[in-house]
Amino acid sequence: MADKEPESVKSPLWNVSEHTRSNANWQTYTTACQTISPILHDLDEPAECTETDLLLPKKRPKGGRFSGSTDQRVLSHAGASTESIWSMALQILVPFFLAGLGTVSAGILLDVVQNWGVFLEITELFILIPAILGMKGNLEMTLASRLSTAANAGKLELPNEKWMLIAGNLALKQLQATVLGLLASLLAVLLGWFAEGQTSVNHLILLCSTSVSTAFVASLLQGVIMVALILCSKCLGINPDNVATPMAASFGDLITLALLACFSQWFYSFMEINPFVLYLMDLSYLCLIPLWVIISSKHPETHILLRTGWQPIIAALAISSIGGVILDKSVSNPNLAGIVIYAPVINGIGGNLVSIQASRISTNLHLNHTPGEVPEGQRLCVNPCRTFFGTGTNQRSAQVLLLFVIPGQLIFFYIIQLIKGGSALPSPLFTAAYLFAALIQVILLLYLADCLVHCLWRRNKDPDTESIPYLTAVGDVLGTALLSLAFVLLWCISDGHGL
Repeated sequence: MADKEPESVKSPLWNVSEHTRSNANWQTYTTACQTISPILHDLDEPAECTETDLLLPKKRPKGGRFSGSTDQRVLSHAGASTESIWSMALQILVPFFLAGLGTVSAGILLDVVQNWGVFLEITELFILIPAILGMKGNLEMTLASRLSTAANAGKLELPNEKWMLIAGNLALKQLQATVLGLLASLLAVLLGWFAEGQTSVNHLILLCSTSVSTAFVASLLQGVIMVALILCSKCLGINPDNVATPMAASFGDLITLALLACFSQWFYSFMEINPFVLYLMDLSYLCLIPLWVIISSKHPETHILLRTGWQPIIAALAISSIGGVILDKSVSNPNLAGIVIYAPVINGIGGNLVSIQASRISTNLHLNHTPGEVPEGQRLCVNPCRTFFGTGTNQRSAQVLLLFVIPGQLIFFYIIQLIKGGSALPSPLFTAAYLFAALIQVILLLYLADCLVHCLWRRNKDPDTESIPYLTAVGDVLGTALLSLAFVLLWCISDGHGL
């Protein structure tokens, strides 16, 4: 009876018969069971977090234990995140340069279309442009940041989970583009009415149709390209955080602005003849909303964003519209008319750089900290030196991004001059003022990104969804305001010949 196995320690892992088990063997067996039980318990705990769980789980295994293929991939990516400064810079360089060419092209295009009949007749389009470009950029960059984090966290390994996540995010993006395109047009009409004191129903209908059509088509086209880019980056072993967000805006501004100009001129051409076509077009976009809601609600992550992801992008839309008012007033002033060609460049480059930083900080928090837990040095982000000076991952990336500002803006600045075909180069004073405005903008944005991302994480909110819209919107206002200030100061000291 002394050798009888107690019921409390029976385990299916050990198939040992009663008549062959001696006292010594029994002691060894009991010790082995007691040793392996907590290990089995720890291995079973993370099973609650499956591949279909949210990107921001409420609980996460601590103590450095990872289980399952997903957590092993997280560990490997966390180790790989300590990339060298040169590797980081090389990965950012090509997308940054392509993004800069895209913003330069958008600036040249805006300089051309500002003289079209529809832009001369309906000046509210200049208020709509920063809002629609900022909204498009916010949707693209938040999608890129979410999918980059998911790729780094191993969420895109299982085919079924991967395509459910991608379909849900694309459907959510189309829904947001439709709703925000409508809101952007209404806001442009409202701000135009405040500024001019008058508006018309025809202007309202044309702005609504133009805004929604541009947002819908641009969002669908660029969303598919973004998904393909992230999947290719993952296959090639490139960190999507370094590539996805700048490539999201590489030729996004150019495509969006070209669509806006073409749609507005097309709708303007037959608005007086058959305006009911515009009504039917707007109605068709609204009828697709239930479809996008159904698809996006299929995945848990996008289902949460369907209910909670609206506040930052709507707030960012309102903030970007302030930049639109500044641009509208600047364009209407003959002394500041040259600002229109530079505004997309300074705003686009600043938004690209801060989006890279925000995406990298967010990925680092996802991989190394639980929601609500931030690094010790980031509990109170009041000292800007913590953002730019140090040897940490975030400080090194901020330093690299700052190094891109002056040479990058200088290259794009002179590309604009070459494309314009002017024989006289801008004055050194104007060049210095432009570069100083761009540098101040990026410094403020990187510091704000450091504070905002950690603040959102501390409040258990996903920075991938909430930080980038605010940062890019503030970047639009800062860039347009600083650029306008530079033009005003140069005009006041009679340097207008260098503009």
